[in-house]
Amino acid sequence: MQAGNPFKDAITARAPQRQIGLWLSMANGIAAEICATAGFDWFLIDGEHAPNDINTILSQLQALAAYPVEAVVRPPIGDVTIVKRLLDIGVRTLLVPMVDSAEQAHELVSMMRYPPQGIRGVGARMARASGFGARTNYIATANADMCLLVQIESVEALDQIEAIAAVEGVDGMFVGPSDLAASMGHPGNLAHPDVRAAVDGALRRIRAAGKPTGIVAFAQTDIQRFIDLDTTFIAVGADAAILADGSRALVKQYKDGK
Repeated sequence: MQAGNPFKDAITARAPQRQIGLWLSMANGIAAEICATAGFDWFLIDGEHAPNDINTILSQLQALAAYPVEAVVRPPIGDVTIVKRLLDIGVRTLLVPMVDSAEQAHELVSMMRYPPQGIRGVGARMARASGFGARTNYIATANADMCLLVQIESVEALDQIEAIAAVEGVDGMFVGPSDLAASMGHPGNLAHPDVRAAVDGALRRIRAAGKPTGIVAFAQTDIQRFIDLDTTFIAVGADAAILADGSRALVKQYKDGK
């Protein structure tokens, strides 16, 4: 793997370049590779709500490696052992769910960095991240390549936006509408006026705090709304949704709407 992180560079530049991405939930390298031919800027390999493990994530990283796209991985939780294993197989951008405080954010930054800046275990010689030792300067450059995105998706996190944004090493903040809606007492109702106001307000506050903003949306009207809010990185769909919607539409076309 080459040094550098173009996705991180794009979202943190003085004039950020919006990054358009896709959720990968099918835990399948072939599906990931097919989607990679489309020209997205980034993919989210989901280890929280999809049936991914370290091996399926690895197979997708290998499939995506031939394409100019950043593989962002969401672990099920911000755990030091899980993070260490993901970084060693070559992940350099993490989207960590349920970050509710600056203290959590500090811990995550530390997990992603080698000592003395952090607590990441050192085993690069035999890791895919270093090209199995071919990148002899990997340990010296790895910390700078790491990109940490944290998810704001609870009422508690809303209260801590500015404190989390102030943590050095947090490179972007992603608003999770579904969990936020549930936390606000409106599970499954992302269109509730209070939820919409909270999501939009969170994106504005994150931007005002100087951090790149991110979100996922499936409806064109919502996507345009987030573009109008100058959101920095947006996932505009998911592999499973594309397959499900496309196959249902095909059946409907040829079975008289049944």
